Amino acid sequence: MDNCSKEIDLLFETSWEVCNKIGGIYTVLSTKARTLQTLYKDKVIFIGPDVWSEDNPSPYFTESKTLLRKWARQALLPQGVDVRVGRWNIPGKPIAILVKFDGMYAVKDEFYGRMWQLYGVDSLHAYGDYDEGCAFAHAAGIVIESLVDFFTKEKTINAGNASVIAHFDEWTTGMGLLYVKANLPQVATVFTTHATSIGRSICGNGKPLYDYLQNYNGDQMARELNMESKHSLEKAAATQADCFTTVSEVTARECEQLLGRRPDVVTPNGFEKDFVPKGTKFAAARKAARKHMLDVASALTGVEYSADTFLLATSGRCEYRNKGIDLFLDAVDRLGNLDPVRPVLAFVMVPAWCGGPRQDLAHQLDLGQKTRLGDPFISHTLNNYDSDPIIQRIHGLGFANDGGSRVSVIYVPCYLNGTDGIFDMTYYQLLPGLDATVFPSYYEPWGYTPLESVAFGVPTITTGLSGFGQWVLDNFENSFEACGVRVEKRGDSDYDHVRDAIAGDLKSLISDSVAQAAQFSQAAMSTAAAASWTNFITDYEKAYCIAMSSAAQRIPASATATTPKRCGRTKKA
Repeated sequence: MDNCSKEIDLLFETSWEVCNKIGGIYTVLSTKARTLQTLYKDKVIFIGPDVWSEDNPSPYFTESKTLLRKWARQALLPQGVDVRVGRWNIPGKPIAILVKFDGMYAVKDEFYGRMWQLYGVDSLHAYGDYDEGCAFAHAAGIVIESLVDFFTKEKTINAGNASVIAHFDEWTTGMGLLYVKANLPQVATVFTTHATSIGRSICGNGKPLYDYLQNYNGDQMARELNMESKHSLEKAAATQADCFTTVSEVTARECEQLLGRRPDVVTPNGFEKDFVPKGTKFAAARKAARKHMLDVASALTGVEYSADTFLLATSGRCEYRNKGIDLFLDAVDRLGNLDPVRPVLAFVMVPAWCGGPRQDLAHQLDLGQKTRLGDPFISHTLNNYDSDPIIQRIHGLGFANDGGSRVSVIYVPCYLNGTDGIFDMTYYQLLPGLDATVFPSYYEPWGYTPLESVAFGVPTITTGLSGFGQWVLDNFENSFEACGVRVEKRGDSDYDHVRDAIAGDLKSLISDSVAQAAQFSQAAMSTAAAASWTNFITDYEKAYCIAMSSAAQRIPASATATTPKRCGRTKKA
């Protein structure tokens, strides 16, 4: 590999999920950070939104009064833009800057106009979270500009070479990339799409993506699905970036068709096993998790579940079709017809519009009672019970949860952050208690949930439409024995076949011996080890080299370039 990535003076990475745990991108960045720190030390600076307050402080961020103190004292930032500098509380403890961006709303129309003139970004049809994402990204771009100016004056970096990289994740940071491209031509830019906004929308609206991909036009579909602004911004960021990356070959094909640019590098998402207990601690964690899940289930349903109950789960973002939650429920229903040799308790751990813990269930758990409650299928209340597709499907399939059937299903519609009021354990604390997981995704650019599962030694079932599933197929024999993973082929017109295949896979797992289960668990952990960031970081290093090489071609012209004006009045930070 080219050694150019070793010459990096500064590496910025900007994401809405820096010190802000929302979804899978948080896992990407927080697990990658330690490896980046090993390579580049404190040359790495993460930039995230300051969406916190004194009453609701970030549990992931520790502010520092000494880090970058000289810059913070003299930085001239627009009115309404403030920064806090500190460390991200994750392995590696990288530098993080949280940015308040309220001041950017006042200048958004002027800024949107400039981005239209420079890059053709159409913000006229914006709605929802578009303005918020762009306001943060704009502010982040200004912060990067301020830091580059400061380090250049301090002679910490050399403005005459492309040794500074600004990496932006997802469309929500696209305006930051475009700002840097316009104002700092000497800075190399990287843009990563973890899922195209239009591809996700096509799938979320029930349209077939894969059979017709070659016939889709991204711009046309954006107009049809009212996604014009997000798509326009994402396409501009992908086009203008010095290096464009995505997380899997599955999504690379999607980007090429819908965004009009083939990613330069595929950068698979790695994982670090810092969260996985070892040895006797793992055995204790598994025992505690199983007991608690069985206790909750018994308190809810009134059924006394045996110690050998097969504990199964799916989890992830609340996207009913895209994440295959519909297929999971149907496969579990079909499993009940196959007469599994052990009782099965299937959890749907998917955060939804949660109203809070069920007080009747919390009361039962406090008292240690196991009396059947009304609606014994859900652990928390829902604000939209009548329209929530998961609980409606559970009722529609006719699950009883009364002990008469071998299969029970429990919906957990909350974030398992350790303070949900029922489980009061984090997802990672509960995960080792499971016997298997299923993630039968229809749209899944990578798929962290199955990778997390195998990292904890839990065999998993996924599909070839996920980036992780395709990676497994490319590198391992497709069996639980070989890798702890079973990848089922899925397309646009084989739903019933995949449902039956998953049910069969589960019946086989349930019938296996203790020794076979231990073998599958070890194989799963070996697969996770192969997906460590130590192995995958080289793809990022390649991306950095491509970006710096591209930016270097602009440097002679950048010295005389006219710097576009900044929107907004300035003040000291």
